[in-house]
Amino acid sequence: MITLVADHEGEEVVRVVLGHGADPAATLLRAGWSGRPVEVRRPHPGDLVIRYAVEPVAGEPPSASADVGSARVSVDADLTADDLARAVRHQRVAAYAVVTSHRGVLLTELSERTNAAGLWNLPGGGLDPGETPEEALHREVFEETAQRVRDIRLLTVQSGHWVGRSPGGRVEDYHAVRVFHTATCPDPTDPVVHDVGGSTARAAWVRAEHLVRFPLAGSVAEALTAAGLLG
Repeated sequence: MITLVADHEGEEVVRVVLGHGADPAATLLRAGWSGRPVEVRRPHPGDLVIRYAVEPVAGEPPSASADVGSARVSVDADLTADDLARAVRHQRVAAYAVVTSHRGVLLTELSERTNAAGLWNLPGGGLDPGETPEEALHREVFEETAQRVRDIRLLTVQSGHWVGRSPGGRVEDYHAVRVFHTATCPDPTDPVVHDVGGSTARAAWVRAEHLVRFPLAGSVAEALTAAGLLG
């Protein structure tokens, strides 16, 4: 379960469970608040709390049916009505990091085991049971790139909603909640993929000015922009 908590001037003004497929920012906007995530924690193994610092939105909040910044549903074109009827709901929380060093920005290329092979992603992945986002980042960055990171700081939270076939063939109603951070790598080395056969084909350090040359996965450009690395 993912719970959104919003604070305004030291007072809690919103506490709500994030619905399947819902976008955190849009959920708060509909409650009349706008702001930025300041903390993500795991009070219990199956729960995640995302805390925002917010300010009231001027004017009338959008209605619950309004499509304001929501996680729009992307549906695979080849799905039949039967496929859609049997789609299994799956909500996944993952942590990623914009990792920087004197060698550039750390990127990972998605493998053939994913639905976006050939695109470049940020290092990271799904949280294991009971794992915090910071713990997941240390593990995932090392598994995917053999790098060690520090100075992990929360950057932004994104949400995506997709209905389609997983790499294993199961039809899923898939809600991705992505928690992005910044991090530094004090001793960068040539990246090595330890998790061979997983979602990462290869990894590389990329100079900030060369990022525009890479075909980036959908959520990556937004995270790099938030980190001030893309215009």
